[in-house]
Amino acid sequence: MRNISDTLARLAALRAAAPGAGSEAIPSVLDTLEGFGTNPGALLAKYHVPAGLGPQAPLVVVLHGCTQNAAGYDHGSGWSALADRAGFAVLFPEQKRANNPNLCFNWFMPEDTKRGGGEACSISEMIGAMLLEHDLDPARVYITGLSAGGAMTAVMLATYPELFAGGAIIAGLPFGSARSMPEALDRMRGHGGPDGKALAALVREASGHDGPWPTVSIWHGTADHTVAPANMDLIAAQWHGLHGTGAAPHGVEKTGNHTRSIWRGGAGGVAIERHEIAGMGHGTPIDPNGPDGLGHAMPHMLDIGVSSTALIARSWGIADTGLAQTAGRLLRMIVPAAAAPVAAEPQGTMQRAGGVQKIIEDALRTAGLMR
Repeated sequence: MRNISDTLARLAALRAAAPGAGSEAIPSVLDTLEGFGTNPGALLAKYHVPAGLGPQAPLVVVLHGCTQNAAGYDHGSGWSALADRAGFAVLFPEQKRANNPNLCFNWFMPEDTKRGGGEACSISEMIGAMLLEHDLDPARVYITGLSAGGAMTAVMLATYPELFAGGAIIAGLPFGSARSMPEALDRMRGHGGPDGKALAALVREASGHDGPWPTVSIWHGTADHTVAPANMDLIAAQWHGLHGTGAAPHGVEKTGNHTRSIWRGGAGGVAIERHEIAGMGHGTPIDPNGPDGLGHAMPHMLDIGVSSTALIARSWGIADTGLAQTAGRLLRMIVPAAAAPVAAEPQGTMQRAGGVQKIIEDALRTAGLMR
């Protein structure tokens, strides 16, 4: 067991490295959700519903990291901006300092990570209120988060799996890997904890769920010194057992420093994605100057030319009618009909300089869809 001085030193290091310093001052488009339930975890709830959103739209739940708030993470990631373009609602649970001085979700505390209690229950109540008040589609609820928010995403997928069609865990940790602050700090460093089979059993025991499991997208940088990249593999191992896949991926594609591995479930669709970003530190990968123009670079919102927000939304099928199709329509307008057809490229393979890509980018700027 770690002694108290070692634990305090690790906490100080975590505080110094935590994402989102100064996010309290960022202007926000988010509204406050009031009276959403018993709220045993004493959380706040922020949300954004695009003007004119039709009935039965999807809902994305977004969990910020330590020292961040909802407005800061929204500004950095661009989720509300994408919601306006693609037509879905966004819910941002928000931590309070009274619960955690560093504004971390308490993903390692047993009372906050069980079905029917604590922060996990509060988040489930927010989701229920959003579905009812805004006539959203209960079959298309998704969740994502960074760091402690990523670990809390894993908690929600385990304790309330029936609520979610899919989840995306960014620089997070597997559910059930820690049950105290000292254990949490060790797991963040990649030390100790249950193995993959035991981790899968913890998820099964968390809810008694007997239906289909949510899909899982896992994102991590290889140079993350806050949450060790070993946790990426542990999360994948936890969900291999649940989705009945083997350890070897069914496909791997690499674009620059971004490697995506996929595992297909019993129905043939992608059940698990693993996104490894070579050389990236602790944070959410964004691409504010790319084709989607989402997010803003700030502490632990990392401009590395990969928009996790856009790619996650597209993997869930909730942004397919956004900029990707707009770009195709603009391209067909600009390229003469007699020109050779342009083959669709996989996610992330387009290069920014020259040729067809420059035509698309110029057209998007002209249309006001890209800076």
